[in-house]
Amino acid sequence: MPRLTRAGPKVAFALIAVSLIGCEEQNTYVEPPPPKVTIAQPLVQDVVDYVEFTGTTVASAQVEVPARVSGILQSVHFEPGTEVTEGELLMEIDPDVYEADVQVAKAELASAEARLSESKKTLERAETLAKKGNVSQAKLDEAEADSRAAAADVLVRQAKLRQAEINLEYTHVTAPISGRVGRNLVDPGNLVGDGEATILTEVTDYDPMFIYFNLNERDLLRIMDMYRARLEAKGIDPNKDPAADADLILEAGLANEEGFPHEGVMDFAESGVDAETGTLQLRGRFKNTGRPPKLLPGLFVRIRMPINERSDLPLVSERAIGSDQSGLYLLVVDGDNKVDKRNIEIGQRIDALTVVEKGLEGGEWVIVNGLQRARPGGPVDPEKVEMASFRISATQEAAKSQPEAAEPSAEGGEDPGAAETQ
Repeated sequence: MPRLTRAGPKVAFALIAVSLIGCEEQNTYVEPPPPKVTIAQPLVQDVVDYVEFTGTTVASAQVEVPARVSGILQSVHFEPGTEVTEGELLMEIDPDVYEADVQVAKAELASAEARLSESKKTLERAETLAKKGNVSQAKLDEAEADSRAAAADVLVRQAKLRQAEINLEYTHVTAPISGRVGRNLVDPGNLVGDGEATILTEVTDYDPMFIYFNLNERDLLRIMDMYRARLEAKGIDPNKDPAADADLILEAGLANEEGFPHEGVMDFAESGVDAETGTLQLRGRFKNTGRPPKLLPGLFVRIRMPINERSDLPLVSERAIGSDQSGLYLLVVDGDNKVDKRNIEIGQRIDALTVVEKGLEGGEWVIVNGLQRARPGGPVDPEKVEMASFRISATQEAAKSQPEAAEPSAEGGEDPGAAETQ
């Protein structure tokens, strides 16, 4: 029987280890596929530069309607909140006392006219007798004085009659301007105008509507330069024709409106800059003919004024713009699908697209979606789209063109296509 040595088990274990190592597979590095991104060329178009402000709407006219004579308010002839025209009857105050005053004034005027007629005849007789020497100069002077006094009394009575007629007219309260009438502040049966001018209602003119806003010194100087340039373009010398005007267009939008749908013109500026605030108050005039009108007094309004127009500027979606410690940047894809970083300067926002002032040319491909997955210098797998599809207007049109979602079934189950859509 053979004898095992101590080295035998060690050799056996070594052979087993070698055989196991030979069975393992070789590990190799496989490079991951490039990330998928969406790219688009900038939308190149003409751009209008604006100066933007905030303002407040003010009615072009707002008039309180007082009781101009005292008396009992008899009737109201308007519906609160409706449109009225200038001179339209709104209310009536009891006219009886004022009609009686007119009759008294007429009678007093007739009496004064009769006295004047008699005094003229007396004067004529005195003048005839004076020529014959039968009347003294004193009597003639007295007749002339009586005639002049009678004529003056007629003028007084005529004025009192006119005053009585005016007071009678004031019992018919009419609209001082055309516009929207408010509610009646006094009900029929109440005494009005007793010792003070009782306010009965008010009328507001909404068309045109004024918008007041303040302009800082820097923007003021820019707009003044633009205004002079427009006058020169029209061939107008403001030194020779001070009344010449170059309309400054204004656009306005309310808090619930997209953009600036209301257009008007600037029609007033204060005479100087406020030294405390460093601003100049301006006013714009806007048409407001709708019923009900879209602009009401006291609203907060966004305003912008076009001051310059530039050609062929690139615009990109806000999604394409990144930021880091170096500032704002875009990731551009070249012909080899490699990524390049571009630091940029941006301008105004137009329909969800942003104007790129510096750092980009119109024909380059910009990463719009997948910005976080791409790395400068690295490859990407791009899919090309149109930059115009990222505008708000394009998104809204696309949403309108899609069919409405199916309603839930009677059993309360979900639309079977909903999961696939999601």
